[in-house]
Amino acid sequence: MSSIATSSVVFPFMFGGELFGMFLRTVLPKEPLSSESTDVVRMGMGLVSTMSALVLSLLISGAKSSYDAQTVALTGASARIIMLDRALAYYGSETKEARELLRSCVVGVLERAWPKPGESPYPLEGPVSGAAALYDTIEGLAPKDDRQRAIKAEALNILMGLGQTRWLVFEQVSTSITRPFLIILVSWLATLFISFGLVAPRNGTVVTSLLVAALSVSTAVLLVLNLYTPFSGLIKISNAPLRAALTQLGK
Repeated sequence: MSSIATSSVVFPFMFGGELFGMFLRTVLPKEPLSSESTDVVRMGMGLVSTMSALVLSLLISGAKSSYDAQTVALTGASARIIMLDRALAYYGSETKEARELLRSCVVGVLERAWPKPGESPYPLEGPVSGAAALYDTIEGLAPKDDRQRAIKAEALNILMGLGQTRWLVFEQVSTSITRPFLIILVSWLATLFISFGLVAPRNGTVVTSLLVAALSVSTAVLLVLNLYTPFSGLIKISNAPLRAALTQLGK
């Protein structure tokens, strides 16, 4: 289920809980809604509110850390791509084909992760077009001296590091909120909104404020889910570092 669909499901639970609480207020006898009873309800829901706020803040913090880690990984990979191109250029004219393949791989990654409007992003776990050919081309170089042998070894090392970074990014993207965890959090929040409707007066101001609160909670869930999917969600990682690297290739 997409992040938008999930948050769209969360919102009715929140706002519906508020309306259900208001309905209970009209059908319950007066005694359970005495001041003493409502005080106990407020204390109990205060605990639920604190736990929900802590869990939600931890989720946002963890998702932001994951997003930042992938941004740093992309920036570092872009720098290593430039280093690989410079190393191949320093090796000699024999690496012309390898440098063209490197450029083709970068273009392929840009088209895969940041497609044109209306196109869906390709799965990150799929093979990068030309990556195997690039490795074989560099591996097939025949160094003529120690300098070229050292450059070849360094180029292969950089290329292997780029492959590791790509799989690391994929593993981080595949790490998200588990469904049971999200269900438990939503149930806490729904219970909280039921208590709001149970003790709050029934008027337009209260309904509007709780509507805004429910919308805020659902957008918070949307934010967390989008930060965990930075290549396919609404909040995407910028491709500026990779495009900047592309402009430096072949020079």
